[in-house]
Amino acid sequence: MFDLKNKNIIVTGASQGIGRAIVEELAFYGANIILISRNEEKLSMLTNKLKEKYSQNFNYYKTDISIESDVNNTFNKIISEFDKIDVLINNAGITSDSIIARMSSESWHKVINTNLNGCFYCCKAISKKMIKQNFGKIINISSIIGIIGNKGQSNYAASKAGIIGLTKSLAKELSSKNIIVNAINPGFIKTQMTETLDSNNKDTFLDRIPLNKYGTPKDVASLTSFLCSDKVNYITGQNINVDGGITI
Repeated sequence: MFDLKNKNIIVTGASQGIGRAIVEELAFYGANIILISRNEEKLSMLTNKLKEKYSQNFNYYKTDISIESDVNNTFNKIISEFDKIDVLINNAGITSDSIIARMSSESWHKVINTNLNGCFYCCKAISKKMIKQNFGKIINISSIIGIIGNKGQSNYAASKAGIIGLTKSLAKELSSKNIIVNAINPGFIKTQMTETLDSNNKDTFLDRIPLNKYGTPKDVASLTSFLCSDKVNYITGQNINVDGGITI
């Protein structure tokens, strides 16, 4: 058992899906949570719900992480308001699927800008704070698609593979400042985003999963909470799959 009391944790893509599950899990363990998302209505509703249930601090910031200036403005506010930031969880992500012959440049750049560039902007924005305080954790939510690829998702696969490379590089770069950086690679997790996949894709994935079932957002959230805790201080640069065995 562990607790996350007095830890200040930033979560991007916090308003729904895996991000929401991560927020709810962190709240259960007592963390102070800073929620970031483009959807202010959902952020407000979730934050109010958390405040009704728990006594710790919850704050939210409407932010489009694909825009560097927006990220910098938000993180400058956060850094000025909090004496320390213990963990940054880069969870925000989108899909815009199509086979390569039909994929528009707009779809390619939209996914890369949100998933990969957004992760980079957030890591960069928090790095000086964590370096100055001489501790911190960064957890990047990537995907097994960044490892094994998937038809019709070349943009998404490239963005998630990039996050894995970014994670390994930052782990080496920031380790001397007591900052650990890891990635979590969810497999097929039941969320609104995965529900948009066609039935053939879903059946193909299920056939390849040794546990013969899809994962839930809580499966990812539980590992994320553990990595946030003080029980994990000697694991860095790792990519941990939450995939039911699909990458075996």
